[in-house]
Amino acid sequence: MTDAGSGGAGPSAPPAARLRRDLSHYALVSIAAALTTMALKGVAAGLTGSVGLLSDALESGVNLVAAVLAFVALRAAAKEPDDDYPYGREKAEYLSAGIEGTMILVAAGSIAITAVRRLIDPTPVEQLGVGLAVSVVAAAVNGAVAWVLLRAGRSHRSITLQADARHLLTDVWTSVGVLVGVGLVAVTGWEWLDPLVALGVAANIVVAGIVLIRRSVQGLLDASLPPDELAAVQRVLTGHTNDSVRFHELRSRRSGRRGFVSFHLLVPGDMTVQASHDLAEALEAELRAVVADLVVVIHVEPLDDPRSFGDGL
Repeated sequence: MTDAGSGGAGPSAPPAARLRRDLSHYALVSIAAALTTMALKGVAAGLTGSVGLLSDALESGVNLVAAVLAFVALRAAAKEPDDDYPYGREKAEYLSAGIEGTMILVAAGSIAITAVRRLIDPTPVEQLGVGLAVSVVAAAVNGAVAWVLLRAGRSHRSITLQADARHLLTDVWTSVGVLVGVGLVAVTGWEWLDPLVALGVAANIVVAGIVLIRRSVQGLLDASLPPDELAAVQRVLTGHTNDSVRFHELRSRRSGRRGFVSFHLLVPGDMTVQASHDLAEALEAELRAVVADLVVVIHVEPLDDPRSFGDGL
């Protein structure tokens, strides 16, 4: 029995690596945005003494570390497969997302502790107008960068850029919540609203962290291709299924940008090696046309041999 066809290696690998290195430039944009917004929010928190604005500034610090991790992960994933990592290093993206999610949870705990202390011992907020204006600018910067990263992440199928973008969007909504809370303090004079909003911010951040960790674990555990991509693969195979050609043992997984599928191709025992190879190559081309960056491994077996239906990959 012979394996026929495997995509994602050979001539196609260098262009994919160059693309991955290009994606790391988006992480540099995220780093610059995190530095800018952290400084702006830090100034706003210092001017007002608001724990809500302080929590927002702390989250921007997490954004900075996350952006640096994203840059490192994208650079690692850009390296071509070698003897030590024959399947590439795309899973570095999942590792980055998991670390980022953990950091988000730690930041949420820190914000919650600070907010509870402020509830017990309220502190008046000052210079609200200036502080709010600075925070609005910071939120606008994060919103613009998040939009750019999300588009790039979806276009290039990068979980790292998508995770970074969604984290920044969470930061934007966090900023909106903090601005509302601090604004209410200015209008009502109820200083307890500021730490209360900070607790809401912490809860929102916890949700974002859990989502990132879950996606990271799914990727590290070799979760199957998404349902739409798997359905596209099955449609191709069904289109070639007849009395002389069958398939079984279909398996799939996603690793960062690339997807992997493997299956058994059952053909008549008297089919020549060349004919079965041609069929495998045609299948591989069709599958790569419907699912981008797909690595295909096809195991050819004789249809009339009962053992062909009993073994697994």
